[in-house]
Amino acid sequence: MYLLSLKLANFKNYSHLALDLSPRLNCFVGLNGMGKTNLLDAVHFLCLTRSHRSVPDKNLVLHGESFFRVEGVFENDGDRSKVVAKFIPGQRKEVERNGSPFTRLTDFIGLFPVVMIAPDDITLVQDGSEERRRFLDATLSQIFPDYLTNLLIYNNLIKQRNALLKTFAEQRRFDATLLEAIDRQLPAPAQVLTDKRTGFCTGFVPLFQKLYLEIAGSREQVNVAFESDCTTTGMAALLANNTDKDRLLERTSAGPHRDDLAMTLDGQPVKKFASQGQLKSFLLAMRLAQYEMLRREKNATPLLLLDDIFDKLDEQRVRQLVGLLFRRNFGQIFITDTQRSRIEAVVSSFSGEYKIFEVENGAVIDRH
Repeated sequence: MYLLSLKLANFKNYSHLALDLSPRLNCFVGLNGMGKTNLLDAVHFLCLTRSHRSVPDKNLVLHGESFFRVEGVFENDGDRSKVVAKFIPGQRKEVERNGSPFTRLTDFIGLFPVVMIAPDDITLVQDGSEERRRFLDATLSQIFPDYLTNLLIYNNLIKQRNALLKTFAEQRRFDATLLEAIDRQLPAPAQVLTDKRTGFCTGFVPLFQKLYLEIAGSREQVNVAFESDCTTTGMAALLANNTDKDRLLERTSAGPHRDDLAMTLDGQPVKKFASQGQLKSFLLAMRLAQYEMLRREKNATPLLLLDDIFDKLDEQRVRQLVGLLFRRNFGQIFITDTQRSRIEAVVSSFSGEYKIFEVENGAVIDRH
């Protein structure tokens, strides 16, 4: 699968833009702040109907404008699909494929798989467990249609339950029947989330470890371990066992919304003990393993978006990463960089078709 063309109207810093793309390698070169990342984010939005950075849709509209529109033509095994995503602040965003709108966005997610690797991936390690759950959810929602549905149901129920617990505390009363009405609905979606996350990690970890070795070229032992209360105790039992604690805390203290990934290097937490190069290699391996899992499960090559990935990598790791990308045939690749010389060195080792675009203040020029 690849993206043939991209058109933008009032998206971030682009008023109007139309690009014809290479089916293999597309490189965007320019200074920081010129709009390179915005192009990748537009592709990400076209595939997943949201910004990579989870920016609210209203903040994606070009300043002073009243809407944005993103359009792309995908090709997959000879079949072409024109996808259009439109948003007007205050209204529901619209997504259509070949002129047919989707009444539920959950039916669209996963049709055009994508993985983006960006500098803010550091939050996977440095921030709280929410970022690591988002990593799992972004992957599994593209693989299993029922996963996203159950995730939305579960999150809505937890929101209701927490609001009820807070109300009980404020009113200094407790109604076990009201709480039970929500608790009866939680185990079913919770089980789906737990099963899918557990199964994913079983296949993901060996891939991740192999890719880290290829990128880093070292013998460090890396691991990602799934941590969940629900793997040993069912959701119904967790809720029953934690009722008093939840009432005291005014929130639901256990369940899939508390799941986490423990990341280690040579048995120590990556967050505390990894060097800058090791951390970058760790995160790259995480994302490329995510890509491989999507490719395996979807039986299609996702788009791979690489935003400023060569920064903070030494020359050896850059060579190893580029060799890995081209050797493993990652399908259509989008790369941004501030240095044209570095991009030219990258494409010099690439035997396939490529394009180099120069980006400056919302203008994009095809230089190759």
